[in-house]
Amino acid sequence: MTAKDVRHRAEELRKQINYHNYRYYVLDAPLIPDAEYDRLLRELQTLEEQHPELVTTDSPTQRVGAAPLKKFGAVKHEVPMLSLANAFSEQEVLDFDRRVRERLEAVAPGVLPPATLVEPFASALPCTAEEVEYSAEPKLDGLAVSLLYRDGVFAQGATRGDGVTGEDVTQNLRTIGAIPLRLYGAGYPALLEVRGEVYLSKAAFEELNAAARARGEKVFANPRNAAAGSLRQLDPKITARRPLAFFCYGVGAVERGKLPGEHGALLAQLRDWGLPVAHEQRVVSGVQGCLDYHRDMAARRSRLEYDIDGVVYKVNRLDQQELLGFVSRAPRWAVAHKFPAQEEITEVLGIDVQVGRTGALTPVARLKPVSVGGVTVSNATLHNQDEIDRLDVRVGDSVIVRRAGDVIPEIVSVVRERRPHGAKPFHLPKHCPVCGADVVRAEGEVVARCSGGLYCPAQRKEAILHFVSRRAMDIEGIGEKLVDQLVEHKLIETPADLYMLTKEQLAGLERMGEKSAANVVAALENSKATTLARFLYALGIREVGEATALALAQHFGDLNALMRADEETLQQVPDIGPVVAAHIVAFFHQRHNREVIERLLDPRVGGITWPAVKIAQRLPLAGKTFVLTGTLETLAREEAKEKLQTLGAKVSGSVSSKTNYLVAGADPGSKVEKARELGVEILDETALLKMLRA
Repeated sequence: MTAKDVRHRAEELRKQINYHNYRYYVLDAPLIPDAEYDRLLRELQTLEEQHPELVTTDSPTQRVGAAPLKKFGAVKHEVPMLSLANAFSEQEVLDFDRRVRERLEAVAPGVLPPATLVEPFASALPCTAEEVEYSAEPKLDGLAVSLLYRDGVFAQGATRGDGVTGEDVTQNLRTIGAIPLRLYGAGYPALLEVRGEVYLSKAAFEELNAAARARGEKVFANPRNAAAGSLRQLDPKITARRPLAFFCYGVGAVERGKLPGEHGALLAQLRDWGLPVAHEQRVVSGVQGCLDYHRDMAARRSRLEYDIDGVVYKVNRLDQQELLGFVSRAPRWAVAHKFPAQEEITEVLGIDVQVGRTGALTPVARLKPVSVGGVTVSNATLHNQDEIDRLDVRVGDSVIVRRAGDVIPEIVSVVRERRPHGAKPFHLPKHCPVCGADVVRAEGEVVARCSGGLYCPAQRKEAILHFVSRRAMDIEGIGEKLVDQLVEHKLIETPADLYMLTKEQLAGLERMGEKSAANVVAALENSKATTLARFLYALGIREVGEATALALAQHFGDLNALMRADEETLQQVPDIGPVVAAHIVAFFHQRHNREVIERLLDPRVGGITWPAVKIAQRLPLAGKTFVLTGTLETLAREEAKEKLQTLGAKVSGSVSSKTNYLVAGADPGSKVEKARELGVEILDETALLKMLRA
């Protein structure tokens, strides 16, 4: 064959193989036997081996072959991968539907048709109830991932991670046959980010464990663990040997292209482009349709080829989703309706008391190991003394245990008929089991706490680990094992002691040579220049996360002013209520906490400093909302975001009527069109830089 004929044949083979992948993975309707498919693939492999210049990144032959990685890189999701709120009862689903309808009626009156009331909860719905259309889907028990396609070619894949940043598992995702390396058909956007779930079918899970047993290796506890472990292998060849599958359930970022305006139609379009979608997905009418779907899926659950732990309801119209918006880290327009937890009976071997970072004492029942829903359970939280008293749990009791929401093991009840003679009631100790300090329980609280504060070794380790963490003081080289050694050798008692460590002290510890010790000392020195927000977060005040710490810093602008503030003053800060305010006041009222802070700021000890902070109301961009899109030439997008936030601006991921400015770099995508439709002012990079300088 001529070079032209070879190229044409390779292209034809790729086209045929992609089509048969689509028939097999998406339509579940293969046209040819496996042997014929293998023949086509072998022919393509032979051509590419003989003519390496013909190999393309989206060729079906390129699913395996990348070199093992040393570690996964980080991928920041342009559109956050949010978690879902859970509903465990029909009443909670009714409440979700009511909130959806009420909010839609509030922001867009008259957009909904009359609803049909739901029995037997009709009385729970207002007489003005209106009906919403939902997309109902099975909730797979797998690992959430995002797939980025550029001009229809798979370019990058990542795990969900913390919802903002995930791990780059591109090479491993390329090994999964159900994920197309090139989208099928035409009409897809120039950039399309697909969200979905990687999972193992029940049959594949059994085959995987059978093979492991035959090799004398450890078996996986459940399909989800097996899928997660398989996808996070540093060697893609190992992942390729695992029979992973994939279903998509939505999209994230989209640029230069349009998608259907309804979620159900969107999934159908993704299916047409070669992306597998769960066959059980349905569009239902109103909350009654949701509840009927849940009952149907619960009845069919055991017969499905894959594990599910519930179903998901999403408002079907995408414009209504946008109107509903988000709360915290979850959308208002979706909810996961979980199935009842699976239960088993086992024995309480003992009750231990754990002391957490905040000093909270948590009783934990040590159980005779039992399998609950495919997971071996050997511990269950008892929460607090009130819960122990309610259940009347005693050592030696036979108990019913379940995984609440199929996640957290808990004791449901005690089988008193089996209680052994002489079993005694359990009470939390009066003194901390770690440091011996008094255990106190504040009036109105259910949690008992160690009064040892930062001096309690249990709290000390956790407090220091939090202090040095990346989002706090960001001190590289100090991890859990090093902190354990520092505390056990009594080299540190509080975070302030970290800054008194010498290179000689560190070098004398296990696995710490002179170079590593020097690196830690340098990292400690570098951490001294920080921000007030980071410092506040690093202190580990109860319920003060990064966002709250930033709000406090920008509201008060000064640490001393914050430390003097009372609860009423603190509640004037946006998003801070009475509970958080009480925690902040209690923290700063503790003498030993103030002493540690003084040492951290003392130039002779910690020497921590930060630049002056401008009060939020005085910042030039306070109250303004920006959206960034496209590629900026002189600033990384994250850098631009930080500069805007420093000036008091809010940076959002999507354009809405509340957006003040859209900053558009190169290849901005569809956000520009939406900004024009809404009359939002559009800035180029030059205008942004001018604004930042001003």
